[in-house]
Amino acid sequence: MGDEGMTEQETIALFKCLADRTRLQILRTLASEDAYVELLSERLGMAPSTISFHLKKLADIGAVSSRKSQYYTMYSLNRSLFDRTMLGLLQQESDEATVQDERERMWRERVLRSFLDEDGRLRTIPAQRKKRLIVLEWLAEAFESGRVYSEREVNLIIADVNDDFCTLRRELVNERLMSRENGRYRRVV
Repeated sequence: MGDEGMTEQETIALFKCLADRTRLQILRTLASEDAYVELLSERLGMAPSTISFHLKKLADIGAVSSRKSQYYTMYSLNRSLFDRTMLGLLQQESDEATVQDERERMWRERVLRSFLDEDGRLRTIPAQRKKRLIVLEWLAEAFESGRVYSEREVNLIIADVNDDFCTLRRELVNERLMSRENGRYRRVV
């Protein structure tokens, strides 16, 4: 885990590692001074093997580092990791989500380009549900939110896009993109 940023998995590993009382006690001690296993063992009243176990976990996530000093291995707190704010860790994750959102948007556009002709008409209804849902969401945008449509109006709007308006109308209702009640249709969301 470098200082340039943490991946979502690294952030999760950090939080999991910090969710342990013994590790927090070790970190508090190392925040005031560097220490070796036996000194930490004495100060915290725990067996050296327990301290070593937890130091290994902390080292694995980059919270502590070690160096040789005479006969001892000295452990130090990685201050740069803890200089980050909680908001900074969450913002970084949010940035990763933004990249994922952009990938999703590009994929959706690619799916629409492959199923729509240059006039904006639907060539075929996708067989794969995930792709069909993208096309149906696109089609649902042709309907105003809050407005109530008769079945005939729905058929005419869909027919502008594809001749199989019965199937598309049924799919819009099945996927809960439109609601149907007493022969009246309304766009959901």
